[in-house]
Amino acid sequence: MERSSRDGRPATADESATDESGAFGSAPEGAAASAPDLQAYAVLLRTLNSEFNRHTHAFAQRHDLHATDVHALAAILDSTALEGRPMTPSRLAERLNLTSGAVTACLDRLERAGHISRTRDSADRRVVHLVYNPGARALARQYFSPLARSTEATMRRFTPAQLATVADFLHTLNQELTAEAAPGRTGG
Repeated sequence: MERSSRDGRPATADESATDESGAFGSAPEGAAASAPDLQAYAVLLRTLNSEFNRHTHAFAQRHDLHATDVHALAAILDSTALEGRPMTPSRLAERLNLTSGAVTACLDRLERAGHISRTRDSADRRVVHLVYNPGARALARQYFSPLARSTEATMRRFTPAQLATVADFLHTLNQELTAEAAPGRTGG
């Protein structure tokens, strides 16, 4: 796949690998850039995370939400895709590493603001499902549309096989991070 330089022309091998202060380190003259090392991946992932956080915090400020509220909305939205089932308050508390009281306060704020609804499970009325309301989804979709456009533009620069590899990497990394955060596992 051909990469572009910052000015839009095809990048040379030397431009593909940045200098020593760049994310990938420098390649020996005439050699192709090697795969980034662990530190380079860490820098890239932190940078990506910082950009997502910047957008998330701006959305939270604009809509009078706490940053935790936006993380809760994302977890509610993604629950079906990640777990194949709607989010519940207890799973949300676990996912966000919050107390049940903190989650209740968060859900109360989100419900008052019209972002979510709490519905009872039809089979077991004790179970509460959290539903991201359609109007709130549309609001978020509109706000985050520049991020979606940037993602789509970036995806067009890669082949389907490359995108599958990126998706596999991100999926596997998420699984590892989730396992690392599981109760009983300690960092160090």
